[in-house]
Amino acid sequence: MAADNPPATPFDETDGPYAWRRLFYSLVLSTIGGVGLWSVVVSLPAIQAEFGVDRSGASLSYTATMIGFAAGGILMGRLADRFGIAVPVSIAGAMLGLGYIAAAHAQSMTQFILAQAVLIGMFGASSTFGPLVADISLWFMRRRGIAVAVAASGNYLAGTIWPPILERAIAAHGWRDAYMGIGVFCVVTMLPMAMLLRRRPDTSPATRGSQGAAGIIQTDVSPAALQMILVVAGLACCIAMSMPQVHIVAYCGDLGYGVARGAEMLSLMLGLGVVSRLASGFLADRIGGVGTLITGSVLQCLALLFYIPFDGLTSLYVVSGLFGLAQGGIVPSYALIVREYFPAREAGSRVSLVLMATVVGMAIGGWMSGEIYDLTGSYQAAFLNGIAFNLLNMAIAIWLLIGRMRPRLQAA
Repeated sequence: MAADNPPATPFDETDGPYAWRRLFYSLVLSTIGGVGLWSVVVSLPAIQAEFGVDRSGASLSYTATMIGFAAGGILMGRLADRFGIAVPVSIAGAMLGLGYIAAAHAQSMTQFILAQAVLIGMFGASSTFGPLVADISLWFMRRRGIAVAVAASGNYLAGTIWPPILERAIAAHGWRDAYMGIGVFCVVTMLPMAMLLRRRPDTSPATRGSQGAAGIIQTDVSPAALQMILVVAGLACCIAMSMPQVHIVAYCGDLGYGVARGAEMLSLMLGLGVVSRLASGFLADRIGGVGTLITGSVLQCLALLFYIPFDGLTSLYVVSGLFGLAQGGIVPSYALIVREYFPAREAGSRVSLVLMATVVGMAIGGWMSGEIYDLTGSYQAAFLNGIAFNLLNMAIAIWLLIGRMRPRLQAA
């Protein structure tokens, strides 16, 4: 493995054997680090009983973790641009270890929330999503779409693998010992693997040709304005996406089918989301990031629309499956779009900013749908709200497509 760790990499190694090995390392690190997003969900009942708080009070730990995760992704993305991805990933391994040990020794709910938000969310798990996706995009050209999709699947895999492991560990040993075990596992696995990512690509325009500043797609707006437009698109698509993902369990309970059925639909949705994410990667290598975004956004909008008239048990399973197949490829497409419109040397910070906007969109959308339900007593208006935000996302994607086509139309 010594050949994997030289300080610099020639440009002709993109799409090569080392790039694919690096993608594997990134997927494993993302799956391990993704525990930071799921452990608090699984441990919620035990935390509530331990500290004697109500359900909303215990849920604050999840909200705080997501806020820390979003803020930390931007910070760690900038760090990756300057020093390489190995530095933020090493920090992530150390902080996840420290964070879980600190949370295991928390004597109050406030201490637990601080450990979750600052150590586990902000300085821990955040490095294993946006920054890792941005880094892997620098190592691929011909197969960038599938590479980004694979790297972005780590958090879905974490949501599949970690919850049953944690559930059994908490049942057998208690949540404090389970947290201690997670902390130790993160340190002993992530720190050595981070060393495998020390090599940095050459992102100078002169070396990378069309992938440098000279070859990026030009638009009629400034880079700052385009960045904010993409942030709005990320917020909008995930406000829409959060409606079924956050509320499908409660929705099934309201319809009289039971929360267990809703949990099965959520599992189906996330499982097919991985399939969708990988399929969208293959598609993106053929039609680009903008085309993939439009495809996913249109299909997600249709799936949301189907939830309104079809509320039978079998119908909900089918629609939830269709929703999972539709939405998985949307988030990775933003990383591809950023790489098409911005210089490679800015990938870490710009990709992380847009991907963290999608996380914030999930958090806002979940809360917003609950508020709409409280006001109307029904989820129908919440689905319509999701469709409205989805249409905003589609409008931005179409605007990007028209901007790319305008020079060709003018030339014709």
